[in-house]
Amino acid sequence: MKKIFTAILLMVSMSAAYAELKIGFVQIDQILKQAPQTAISNKNLSKEFKVKTDKLKKAILSLQTKAEKLKKNSLTMDDVSRQAKQRELQLVQIDIQRDERELKEDINLRKREEMNVLQGKINIAIDKFATKEKYDLILYQGVAFTSDAVNITKDVIKVMSTVK
Repeated sequence: MKKIFTAILLMVSMSAAYAELKIGFVQIDQILKQAPQTAISNKNLSKEFKVKTDKLKKAILSLQTKAEKLKKNSLTMDDVSRQAKQRELQLVQIDIQRDERELKEDINLRKREEMNVLQGKINIAIDKFATKEKYDLILYQGVAFTSDAVNITKDVIKVMSTVK
């Protein structure tokens, strides 16, 4: 962090002699929320995992139905039958929990992959905007304070609509 600050300070002092330094700041989290690519990515992920999610929901409903049926019928069942049914339901519940964990892991992995792609697109949009508007420095992490005068987040979001 000290190296970055020192480099910025050096650049500011050196370029002050030559010309005014044009600096901008971007809020990445705001771009991730508002970029059109984020909505598209979320829709694609929902589509991709819809079948597995629906299958898991059906399995959970089926388990609940079987558990309610067992609860109703347990008074009339002998101990051996009741214990066998309870064990069967426990095994199904364990399978469902495993499937749920695996699905969550798969979804999180794909989300990270999509975020990496989106991060690349954000960098392209920042480069496009910086080149067009002749910025010398654009920051987006590790900054304690920025004024609204240097916040170019909205402008970069507009450029994001042109990045494929």
